[in-house]
Amino acid sequence: MKKYQQLAQQITEQIGLGVWLPGDRLPSLREQVVSSGMSFMTVSHAYQLLESQGRIIARPQSGYYVAPQPIKQRQPEPPAQVTRDESVDINTYIFEVLQASRQASMLPFASAFPDPRLFPLPQLNRSLAQVSKTATAMSVIENLPPGNDELRHAIARRYALQGMNISPDEIVITAGALEALNLSLQAVTEPGDWVVVENPCFYGALQALERLRLKALSVATDVKEGIDLDALEQALQNYPVKACWLMTNGQNPLGFTLSAEKKTQLVALLARYKVMLIEDDVYSELYFGREKPLPAKYWDRDDMTLHCSSFSKCLVPGFRIGWVAAGRHARRIQQLQLMSTLSTSSPMQLALVDYLSTKRYDAHLRRLRRQLAERKQLAWQALLRHLPAEVKIHHSDSGYFLWLELPAGSDAGELSARALAYNISIAPGKMFSTSASWTAFFRFNTAWGWGEREEQGVKRLGELIREMLA
Repeated sequence: MKKYQQLAQQITEQIGLGVWLPGDRLPSLREQVVSSGMSFMTVSHAYQLLESQGRIIARPQSGYYVAPQPIKQRQPEPPAQVTRDESVDINTYIFEVLQASRQASMLPFASAFPDPRLFPLPQLNRSLAQVSKTATAMSVIENLPPGNDELRHAIARRYALQGMNISPDEIVITAGALEALNLSLQAVTEPGDWVVVENPCFYGALQALERLRLKALSVATDVKEGIDLDALEQALQNYPVKACWLMTNGQNPLGFTLSAEKKTQLVALLARYKVMLIEDDVYSELYFGREKPLPAKYWDRDDMTLHCSSFSKCLVPGFRIGWVAAGRHARRIQQLQLMSTLSTSSPMQLALVDYLSTKRYDAHLRRLRRQLAERKQLAWQALLRHLPAEVKIHHSDSGYFLWLELPAGSDAGELSARALAYNISIAPGKMFSTSASWTAFFRFNTAWGWGEREEQGVKRLGELIREMLA
């Protein structure tokens, strides 16, 4: 049990014993930090957990109070354990939502990317200028699939730091993680095959299934615990599944990270049914704890995992540099890449190699994680201040997304349409599933700088929700 869970349990027991009565004001976050000896972030997460359980309530500018009476948890109709879709058709909806929210004047709460001002762009531009002076006519050929040799070695060394033996020969450099994921899926499936995804899942997975004419099995996924392994096994027993596309760290849109125990069980389960795991791990560097979480591939001893990641979410989106640790499928993925994009940008690969050689990357990551945690806290506090108490905010210990739940029967798609009129974008839950189970939910990006404009945007969002609930 984590520290914040221990503190939450301790306060729950105190409420049960009558130490804190309904309506009593709890110690403030700072008072609790002093009395417990825990960090501010730990105490904050404990209070968030208690609030999500309905045990305490937050009052703007006042503090936290024991709920005046047990708050009945709103239980929306749970999604089916396994939902089947023989024909995925979601790209048009996703395209329309993304297009509507791309204007520069828009508050980018729907964005999938962090604030680009968090990245070391001046240093990266210097690296790009440097390699442009020294690049030769052979550079393009040398950076064809599987990609730049030095870059693949640098990535292999980062795997080694986590105790993973990945040969540079197994790594293929791609145009971002999305290409790595699409090529991996294409390498292990044929049109008409069944593929497991989470429910809800990253919308890019649904778009890939639609493009490749694959059938989807969406498996129930919990906002805290992740994919339901019993439901997953049920799907594996009943369908000839060829691949499983999952996010194990900082899942988008829910934000959870699977425990090491659950990753071990997941790998063993898929190995037993001989199903390939396509592991989407683009958020693993954005953890808030002391140790970077291991990917599921760490426990794979049967070469059944294609591990995909990129530098887009943690260093530089514009370079579009990703990779896949593909094992025995590396050659097949190179062949597929030559038939599509041909190769990843040679100058961008060379610039990234130059930047990584400066040893500044890890210092940047430490600073980035700290800034993202601070901004997430600011956004969460603003949402608590301005959104109706009926809105449930699901918080996670990594990344830069919050998952918000409107009262049952509400439509986050309608809220999105109303918010766009005020230059506010959110990502409706319908973007992340082929079912209607997540209609009342939306994803909120917390990575952008927080100021008066953002504060007013959240205030307006709260007003719009109240209008919908009236």
